[in-house]
Amino acid sequence: MSDTHTDVPSLVSAPLPSPVPAGEYGQCPVTDMLRHVGDKWPMLVITLLARRPHRFNELHREIEGISQRMLTRTLRGLETDGLVDREVFPTVPPSVQYSLTPLGLSLLKPLSALADWAVEHAEEITAARAASGDDQPAIQNPLTQ
Repeated sequence: MSDTHTDVPSLVSAPLPSPVPAGEYGQCPVTDMLRHVGDKWPMLVITLLARRPHRFNELHREIEGISQRMLTRTLRGLETDGLVDREVFPTVPPSVQYSLTPLGLSLLKPLSALADWAVEHAEEITAARAASGDDQPAIQNPLTQ
């Protein structure tokens, strides 16, 4: 890396074998985390829990279209990854509250950077997809709606 390109992210400067072995790519911690967080619901759940802890039914009401089963699976996956804490209160019936762990809170900055980038470049991505004839749905920029 030259002195003029000191702001090159570590992702780009990391050495990669050529060709990249499929097994190695599949076991990469970055690939693994992007698969988990980039699934349909985890990023939204993390965003809601970043604002405040929620009980299960509160989360379920706030996420249109998610089934109870899928919310349970999403929360369990985030809990398994150490991003979400599940606290059970000794009430009858027992109540459960979910919150972000310190590890989950530390994920907010990079997720916010990714979200900011996606919003900033949504129109360019949509235009590129349209120009290529890709049938992907257009990216909706919530700031311009």
